[in-house]
Amino acid sequence: MTIWQFVQNQVLGMRWLNDLIGGGLSALGLDTGGRLGGSVQFFLYDVVKITILLCALIFIISYIQSYFPPERSRRILGRFRGFWANLISALLGTVTPFCSCSSIPLFMGFTGAGLPLGVTFSFLISSPMVDLGSLVLLMSIFGAKVAIIYVILGLAVAVIGGTIIEKLHMERYVESFILSAGSVDLEDPDLTKRERLVYAREQMLGTFKKVFPYILVGVAIGAVIHNWIPETWIQTVLGSRNPFGVVLATVVGVPMYADIFGTIPVAEALLAKGAQLGTVLSFMMAVTTLSLPSLIMLRKAVKPRLLAVFVGICVLGIILVGYFFNAFQFILI
Repeated sequence: MTIWQFVQNQVLGMRWLNDLIGGGLSALGLDTGGRLGGSVQFFLYDVVKITILLCALIFIISYIQSYFPPERSRRILGRFRGFWANLISALLGTVTPFCSCSSIPLFMGFTGAGLPLGVTFSFLISSPMVDLGSLVLLMSIFGAKVAIIYVILGLAVAVIGGTIIEKLHMERYVESFILSAGSVDLEDPDLTKRERLVYAREQMLGTFKKVFPYILVGVAIGAVIHNWIPETWIQTVLGSRNPFGVVLATVVGVPMYADIFGTIPVAEALLAKGAQLGTVLSFMMAVTTLSLPSLIMLRKAVKPRLLAVFVGICVLGIILVGYFFNAFQFILI
């Protein structure tokens, strides 16, 4: 076993934890090879694994984020123009909150501060769709190649989407109260290392409390799919037998509200049952990028035409990414 395989299987994937839980359940007389025992093992293993990764990742990312408060991020973005502005905006989105609803207030602030609309939309697309947490979690489930390509394609969707919105000159479709809000150019105080650690801990605890119910629901659904739903059903609906599986997964995922931590167990179970890789990734991207609550919030800041363009760009980008992964699944996993 290479060092990377050890990291992926035992550090990120925590196979040792799965073996430990399986051994403990067997000692208690539960057959982990059966449906009930397998469901319990899947549930306990994924909940503990995702919780450990979640807390570690949020702590690290929040510590990094402490160096990029909104005003500093705005100043950084203001230094760039064109493609580079969209790219930097998308990259900044990777170290910001994990769900679309949390990203929208920052989007409003950036837009009100006078940043180009396309640049702020690149941030809005990237922030929930692609983050450092998704990179590590995807590595733990699907491997490094899939995770890295997922992040690259997600950034591409954010950059291209923001560029299209910029070229369409849709500033008139932003609500007037956003454009007239302006910003107070305050210098952010320098934090000590201890203050950054305290901030990271508070962010970790706050985010964990918010997303843990979604983890439980997502893992429970994954356990049911993994052990109770016939494989032929999944293959018929989301496998290669259905060329429209990507479109179906995207449309189903759009109105749902969850985050990467709650959707990965579902995607993992679907893939194990024969769903195509691109199809499950499209479902994940749709759920994390577009949700009914986030669209309702965004509607307060932009007019229906701009909202429709934003949704259309995201849906089309997600579908194209899904078909890309399906086309190259045989060499990626």
